[in-house]
Amino acid sequence: MSLLVVGLSHRSAPVSVLERAALSQDAQIKLLQDTVAAEPAAEAAVLATCNRIELYADVDKFHAGVAELSTLLAQHSGVGLDELTPYLYVHYEDRAVHHLFSVACGLDSMVVGEGQVIGQIKDSLALAQELHSAGRLLNDLFQQSLRVGKRAHSETGIDRAGQSLVTFGLQQLAGGRGAGTPVSVESWAAGKKALVIGAGSMSSLAAATLARLGVAEIVVANRTSERAERLAEIINDNSGEYEGGAASVFARAVPMESVPFELTRADIAVSCTGATGLVLGAETIAAAVEGRVPAVDEAGLSPRTTMTSDVRTALPPTSIGTDDGCPLDLSAAQAGQAVQESAGFSVMGEAAVAGMDAATLEQHAAWVDNGTVDRRDAARRTPDEDRELIAALARTAAALGRIPERRRPETVAGVPLPAPVLSLLDLAMPRDIDAAVHRLAGVRLVDIESLAEASADAPMAADVDQVRRIVADEVAAFGAAQRAAHITPTVVALRAMAADVVAGEIARLDGRLPGLDEKHRAEITQTVKRVVDKLLHAPTVRVKQLAAEPGGAGYADALRTLFDLDQETVASVSRAERTDQDAEKNAENRGRA
Repeated sequence: MSLLVVGLSHRSAPVSVLERAALSQDAQIKLLQDTVAAEPAAEAAVLATCNRIELYADVDKFHAGVAELSTLLAQHSGVGLDELTPYLYVHYEDRAVHHLFSVACGLDSMVVGEGQVIGQIKDSLALAQELHSAGRLLNDLFQQSLRVGKRAHSETGIDRAGQSLVTFGLQQLAGGRGAGTPVSVESWAAGKKALVIGAGSMSSLAAATLARLGVAEIVVANRTSERAERLAEIINDNSGEYEGGAASVFARAVPMESVPFELTRADIAVSCTGATGLVLGAETIAAAVEGRVPAVDEAGLSPRTTMTSDVRTALPPTSIGTDDGCPLDLSAAQAGQAVQESAGFSVMGEAAVAGMDAATLEQHAAWVDNGTVDRRDAARRTPDEDRELIAALARTAAALGRIPERRRPETVAGVPLPAPVLSLLDLAMPRDIDAAVHRLAGVRLVDIESLAEASADAPMAADVDQVRRIVADEVAAFGAAQRAAHITPTVVALRAMAADVVAGEIARLDGRLPGLDEKHRAEITQTVKRVVDKLLHAPTVRVKQLAAEPGGAGYADALRTLFDLDQETVASVSRAERTDQDAEKNAENRGRA
């Protein structure tokens, strides 16, 4: 066995790199075709999910295999090899088996214990089988990984160690900042209107999860209308069976062109498509919440951040004010100019700081204090922390009538942040939703990157140790089975050679004793066969046992050398076995169909 895996995941690479390296379905197909066409690889399978890209292959040379697989990954992902290499990891033979089994059990997932990856492994195997790039080794490996993953979920409480990515994302939305007193995800979702963009496996899981949580309506949008209608039909057919969900949940399908309108009605939107570009821009989201956020709160604060036509427009230079070096146009602010006037800012509400990030505000504070600010601290803050800092300063500006001359804004008592009117969950890689929407008041966005940060400190359940033991046992069993299978053709060839020797000696006996009757001939033949079988029994059983142990691969070579077995004869036995196994699998697949 020469199993090799080269890949990158959320554990080895930043989300920005994973996003750029994401493989479309066509790219996966071309990658598999090119891999099996390469000299070091005989088989290939690719596992591409929202947070990992891994290429599995059966190779005859380790170093050449690593170089070839790395080059192919870079070529088909579009990320240069020099840039991609620092983020790649390599596993070989038993370590590669251990890695895939751990992935199947959810131990290597962003959210420990999530079960979605089992379906993704199944899809990867199906694609490799369809393209005939998976041979005996990868078929056995991936099928066994599916069994190991199911065993881990059925025999342990690994599900309690973490939720599926969908559930975890919805929990982050339900418990996010600005939402008031923390509530359960069920209470938060109950009665809401949800929009699901995409109709693939992850989107289907999101729709089922939302139905189970008790949303009132689910709208499915997809570029292929038939798939959207099918998913909506499934939800409606099962609406009364979702445990804990409302029996009155209603689902309908709409074309992608209707998404902007449906966003104006939605409370929750989940997007997971295979698009290579953004599906929802900041302008679309801004239009969707227009008029849904209260215009003015008790302190006179407008909670809606004014958006330009492009929220990513570069910030103004830091010397536009009348005072030397002031980063803000304070004279325009003190003159009370309205926010729509491009010359400056209003002193009232969030308009006083519209279009600026928290780092720029701190730059102003440092200017007031004749000091400096460490921009690295600002870079480490999350978008939500930035937004809170901006909103806090805006509330203070509204209460005081001016931009405060202090580094940390004063808190205005009794003015809570508005609860989001639109909660967005982006599970796509690359992202479907423009990350700039976090600057919109009334909007909360959770995406792959924020999920990775939120799950980094999640406690590990005690059941994880039990799953690790299962993985270790299954890896040992798989390795033993593969090593034993490796020597089987040699044993079969040895017995075939012995049978030929017996047949030759009986034929020679017939020539010497032409008058030998059939009864005596049969008895002699049986006796000779018993002698040969007894002589071969102990060594062939023992060699299988030894071959199943680590380092036992050399016993097959020793057996071939001792008995002078022809290598081509052994290879022909292997080919015959694979043909029989393929026929059995095809028959099994036809039976399932």
